[in-house]
Amino acid sequence: MANILLIEKHQKWQDIAKKALEPAHRFCSASPAKALSSRLREENYDIILFSLFLVPKTESLNLLEKIRLFSPYTPVIVISENSGTSFIVEIVKKGAFDFMAAPFSKEEMLFSIEHALEKRQLKNEIDYLRREQDILYDFDSIIAKSPAMKKTMIALKKFSRVDSTILLTGETGTGKSFLSGAVHFNSTRHKRPFIKINCANIPEALLESELFGHEKGAFTGANKTRMGRLEQGHGGTVFLDEIGEMKKGLQAKLLRVLEEKSFERVGGNKTIHSDVRIICATNRNPEKQVEEGKFREDLYYRINVLRVHLPPLRERTECIEPLADFLLAKCCRNLKKNIKGFSPLVIEVFKTYSWPGNIRELTNAIERAVILEESPLIQIESTTLQAPPHQESSNNTTSNHFASSIDEQKKGIILKALEENHWVQKAAAESLNVSPRVLNYQIRKFGITHAQWRKNK
Repeated sequence: MANILLIEKHQKWQDIAKKALEPAHRFCSASPAKALSSRLREENYDIILFSLFLVPKTESLNLLEKIRLFSPYTPVIVISENSGTSFIVEIVKKGAFDFMAAPFSKEEMLFSIEHALEKRQLKNEIDYLRREQDILYDFDSIIAKSPAMKKTMIALKKFSRVDSTILLTGETGTGKSFLSGAVHFNSTRHKRPFIKINCANIPEALLESELFGHEKGAFTGANKTRMGRLEQGHGGTVFLDEIGEMKKGLQAKLLRVLEEKSFERVGGNKTIHSDVRIICATNRNPEKQVEEGKFREDLYYRINVLRVHLPPLRERTECIEPLADFLLAKCCRNLKKNIKGFSPLVIEVFKTYSWPGNIRELTNAIERAVILEESPLIQIESTTLQAPPHQESSNNTTSNHFASSIDEQKKGIILKALEENHWVQKAAAESLNVSPRVLNYQIRKFGITHAQWRKNK
């Protein structure tokens, strides 16, 4: 139900509007008098219907400007008998959202109002997303506690102010895609498109069309002309993830884009100009790829202008706990669960684990734990960390060693807690922030015994 204000001094049009709008919407009316300004200040309206009947034109336009001044985000629908083109153009210039020429039907009024409400809702959502995006990509809000990441953030802040090509290197899951977004949304291009393309996920033939577009009839199935992502990104930023997977034929075309900012669509001969900033990322060693002949040397030098290496998570242990807290809060919101944090035992395991999948693996581990956990804190039983699938399939010995190392870490933490609490299990459980039942289960699992215990199992 929308809150709608009708500005009209004649009862006839107030009755018509009331009949059309109620009970679907909340309706009230006001006279175009001096008290209108205070009313607009005091109450928020979703739609304003402004009738120009029997009101001098100059006075009406001045009043429309005043309404826009006090309610700049509220759509104003103007109602008038004057349907001249020049008049409609003038009121639109003054800020009117829509115009209805009398006489009009109830259906026409409702259609105009629903259209205005839809546009208002869309604008609210866009403003919200932009605000969320600003917060999300604020460099000062990005978790960077380790010296290596602090240095990386300083470099990226500087690089975001210029238009030069950036090359991000680092293992899979270290945050290259996210940080490319941070660079874009902190640059002068932030109001223009930000487009991501993963070169490893798209076959070569389709990747060419995806990047450069194609003309109708360029290949089987090309039923119409299609604009490429480089063309769509005009004025903005294009992020090319896993550029090391791009074939050499496409590398030559990309080199021309970087040098001339121009290209042709697949099957076309018309030169298209597109002003885009390119950010590239790879988890491979680009110098080695050049040596092996898999990557063009000239393209390598063209993309290696501003280079940033993202350290793996195991080399920035200072970031693990705050990252885990952030990801836990996010998971709890999405899954509608109320979990306050992690037990000390979990944090210790997180800090000592090697995280071969980096932040992506940490995210998945926390999501799984949130789904399984029923207590206020994430317990160690909910965080079964497994070796990466490629390691399991290729080498069972490695997988077993991995599982053993995790168990050894858990056992060591429990032994330390028991020793510090003079082997009193209840006190040790409190220090680990786990229940005595959970600790007793772990003690029996690892075969921990002590002479002063009455029972040793």
